[in-house]
Amino acid sequence: MSEELRCIGCGSILQDQDPKKSGYLPTSALKKALTSDDNEVYCQRCFRLRHYNEIMPVEENNDDFLALLNSISQKKALVVNVVDLFDFSNSLISSIKRFIGGNEYILVVNKVDLFPKNSKESKIKDWMRQEANRNGLKPEKIFLVSAAKKKNLADLMAFLAKKGEKKDIYFVGTTNVGKSTLINAIINMNSDLKDVITTSKFPGTTLDEIKIPLSNGHYLIDTPGILNANQLASHLSGKELEVVEPKKPLKPATYQLLPGQTIFLAGLGRFDYVDGPSSGFTIYVARDLYVHRTKTENADTFYEKHKDDLLLPPSKDDCLGPLKGQTFSPKEKSDILFGGVGFITTPANVVVKAYTPEGIGLGIRRALI
Repeated sequence: MSEELRCIGCGSILQDQDPKKSGYLPTSALKKALTSDDNEVYCQRCFRLRHYNEIMPVEENNDDFLALLNSISQKKALVVNVVDLFDFSNSLISSIKRFIGGNEYILVVNKVDLFPKNSKESKIKDWMRQEANRNGLKPEKIFLVSAAKKKNLADLMAFLAKKGEKKDIYFVGTTNVGKSTLINAIINMNSDLKDVITTSKFPGTTLDEIKIPLSNGHYLIDTPGILNANQLASHLSGKELEVVEPKKPLKPATYQLLPGQTIFLAGLGRFDYVDGPSSGFTIYVARDLYVHRTKTENADTFYEKHKDDLLLPPSKDDCLGPLKGQTFSPKEKSDILFGGVGFITTPANVVVKAYTPEGIGLGIRRALI
């Protein structure tokens, strides 16, 4: 077996010894690949993912991924931290400076096409810069893009061409932020190649770094997604993510609530109106996600009765803990954040309590809409 031969989809070294490890290819297929002039070879996992949308579990080591990222600090590079607009705080790598040393880095925020159409990009950028600064980060630039729709990619590509002229460009991020989809879109806009890197709704599709040669002699490098326990995507299955992640721009749904009423966002979020006048609360979640209103006094009973049917996801297999709540008393119109699920716009001077499994992804910001 040649250690030079890697899967073009996930970056793993191809091997025929262990089906449970990354890069596995049956012996006959591997021998054929070794004697072929075709460099576009996919491991069995990527092949089945691309053609049948089936995920084959492999042994993954997050420590190996982190070690790979740590090596960037020893190189001259431009680092692109790709984050998810719908889970910005938890997909932001707050320790990125430790990984990249003195290298320049930018934030590329993906999935902007799915945000409500009446939102202003300048307002979104201001909030993100504040969040980055709050984490001690000062990215050189922030780009709002859509990898799927190729929105704003021309500006990003022009920046990368200028700043990455004499260095490699590393794309880093947590799992399922659309990093590989973004790189595929960039490649597609510059060549006739399509979907070179394997992508899917399943977290952790890229298993090793993938080097894509550039015309200037340097590389565009895709790195494995970091698994973050505080990121909802790392807990849900691909089928569940199909329900949770929006496919079209979020449409507002406004509920007039009285204190003592509760909204469930499937089993992934609960929102109690605790105190205040009769008020409108606007929910922004994927259209396929089940939303239910009930009395707060009945909420616990309703949850226990329906957590395995109406309130899916999550399922028992996701190993998520019980719902944990946090009370918010906004003094201005605010968004209560359910990271990876959506948000609820809340009026000023009310008291609400929001819950997610184990409190994952809860937060608040000044209303963006």
